[in-house]
Amino acid sequence: MNNDNTIEKINEIIDSVRPYINMDGGDIKYIKYENNIVYVTISGACIGCAFLDVTIKNGLLETLKAEIPEIEDVINITDD
Repeated sequence: MNNDNTIEKINEIIDSVRPYINMDGGDIKYIKYENNIVYVTISGACIGCAFLDVTIKNGLLETLKAEIPEIEDVINITDD
């Protein structure tokens, strides 16, 4: 899978999980894909939530890795 196809697939997966995050008052935005790491920004009610790391690591990361095995991590960054 080339980088453009990988980014397109990442965005499709993020779009598929977004409704679940929205239901809890949060949102997720794709920032970039670099060195097998996906960078996102989580916002809204999810900021400061005790389950944020679980959502990212057990939810989003595992969903991404199931479709794109080369992904090694998902990192939440602040949207400056």
